[in-house]
Amino acid sequence: MNRRTVFVRNTLAIALAAVVGGSYVYFRGAELPAAQAAILPAPVAVAAGAPTAVSGLATPTDFSGIVERAGPAVVNISVTGKAKRVSDDASDDADPNDPFSEFFKRFGPQFQQQPRTPQIMRGLGSGFIISPDGLILTNAHVVDGAQEVTVKLTDRREFKAKVLGADKQSDIAVIRIAAKDLPTVQIGNPALMKVGEPVLAIGSPYGFDNTATAGIVSAKSRALPDDNYVPFIQTDVAVNPGNSGGPLFNLKGQVVGINSQIYSQTGGYQGLSFSIPIDVAMKVEQQLVQHGKVTRGRLGVSVQEVNQALAESFGLKKSEGALVSSVEKASPAEKAGVQPGDVILRFNGQAIDHSVDLPTLVADTAPGTTQKIDVMRNGALKSLNITVGELKPTKEAAASRNEPQGRLGLAVRPLDKNEQQQIGVHGGLLVEDVNGPAAVAGIQSGDVILSLNGNAVTSVEQLRSLVGKAGKSVALLVERGDDKIFVPVYLN
Repeated sequence: MNRRTVFVRNTLAIALAAVVGGSYVYFRGAELPAAQAAILPAPVAVAAGAPTAVSGLATPTDFSGIVERAGPAVVNISVTGKAKRVSDDASDDADPNDPFSEFFKRFGPQFQQQPRTPQIMRGLGSGFIISPDGLILTNAHVVDGAQEVTVKLTDRREFKAKVLGADKQSDIAVIRIAAKDLPTVQIGNPALMKVGEPVLAIGSPYGFDNTATAGIVSAKSRALPDDNYVPFIQTDVAVNPGNSGGPLFNLKGQVVGINSQIYSQTGGYQGLSFSIPIDVAMKVEQQLVQHGKVTRGRLGVSVQEVNQALAESFGLKKSEGALVSSVEKASPAEKAGVQPGDVILRFNGQAIDHSVDLPTLVADTAPGTTQKIDVMRNGALKSLNITVGELKPTKEAAASRNEPQGRLGLAVRPLDKNEQQQIGVHGGLLVEDVNGPAAVAGIQSGDVILSLNGNAVTSVEQLRSLVGKAGKSVALLVERGDDKIFVPVYLN
């Protein structure tokens, strides 16, 4: 439900974690300020006797017919979320520009605070109807944590919706309302789109229902940081908070994408918006409706894009394929003989043009099936047979890394010797992920856990054992940067 605006980074890492399952998944959210009209060139005056048509000349585009036909199938989604307690400490009034304010918010008096009135979180998004009996597609982050979902149609009717399923990795959710004979959208084929082609978005930016904005396709198959499995459609269509989950139309009035994310330094539109291709979304929708979850294939490799320099280094005639930068131990890829430095050129007979193509293909492959992959190794082509594994959900993957979720809610790993030397400690556990009690207490990813109740911790197993023997609360000694502080955590 809560959107995450992704801020512009100076450098985008192109390496993709092709643990290769299919988190087609999310920098979240363009819950996606005021709609901006597409700037179109004015008609060019033609001199008498001159040709009446000029090849390649852009002309103004009229989207009114699409809005009239498809607009009624685009819905406004409002969400009431889980209650969150607000601390009553003085740090709430701290200057946000004060470099110490965040420190005191995390590690200040809030550990002893008495909670005051719970606050209900609310949010807005968009969606579109894909079947006359009330099946609606939207973004998973729009309905994340929702206790109540309300759908409003353009004819002002409102319905309570049921969330049939949500897949965070692809950022797709399916909801249903109890209604019949509803208007629906037509589904198009994103593969047929061309860069430069006009597109139209309809949604509810900042709650302004059925707002239409237009632009062009800026790029295709765009890989984004932390979104390793979705070949995003990049556009310059104005999308803002509230647009998340709304449709992206081509000139035929067909849905080719779901508006999902933006790059922004302000939280609003700055010319970079990204949509999930509709074919990816429909595959997820089918699994969510039929099974309530999404099953994806997995290889167990990390891959990166092949540029010209890398292509020359690895004996390729052109820049193509997915360069394997690492292979997980005991993974399907390792068992099949895949090695770091291999360039995967084809998977199951399909060419890998960009590295982002591989995770998508593998994610769509049924676990347990054997597929052929063609790789370039040491300048020579080599074929390998690989039995595709199953990508585990995030929580299961965390558990497989020996991370003590449960009572404490921490995902940790031991510091290696170099890391211990750098921060001057012996032992210690690095926090990789945090939720539950530890998150409430203010523990963050990147913190180092040095001790629990005065006992120095050096391994995941030791920490798990200490937590198991603890009472209702524990005191963690945490190092963050140059600071060390004891943090009380109330356990589950």
